[in-house]
Amino acid sequence: MVTIAELQAFIERELPHSGIVIEHLGDKSARVRKPITQAHLRPGGTVSGPTMMELADIAIYVALLGEIGIVPLAVTTNLNINFLRKPSAECDIVADCRLLKLGKSLAIAEVSVFSDGHSEVVAHAVGTYSIPPTN
Repeated sequence: MVTIAELQAFIERELPHSGIVIEHLGDKSARVRKPITQAHLRPGGTVSGPTMMELADIAIYVALLGEIGIVPLAVTTNLNINFLRKPSAECDIVADCRLLKLGKSLAIAEVSVFSDGHSEVVAHAVGTYSIPPTN
């Protein structure tokens, strides 16, 4: 199993623009944080939808790689997201991911996105990742 430090180093090297911090990894789950800056806000002073989608997607990637090891070519095949309420522009956003199914070629996960320090879910996503065959 890959460690948080190993996976964080991989993410920082391969996806440096993401700016995410891995807070938890294991037991088919992950928690990741994205610090929010002015660049992540949309008109109206709320965190943009693409920012929340990016966090949900990378949370699935992190949870999956935590289980199968660092497999860079595991890719998103589907991502559905519901935006439930306005996130705080003054807080980081945090995503809790749980793998629902981990097969040989597909993984399905759900993600709840929160504003840090708040209990209400601001977005909920379900995604599928394709896992490349091992030879």
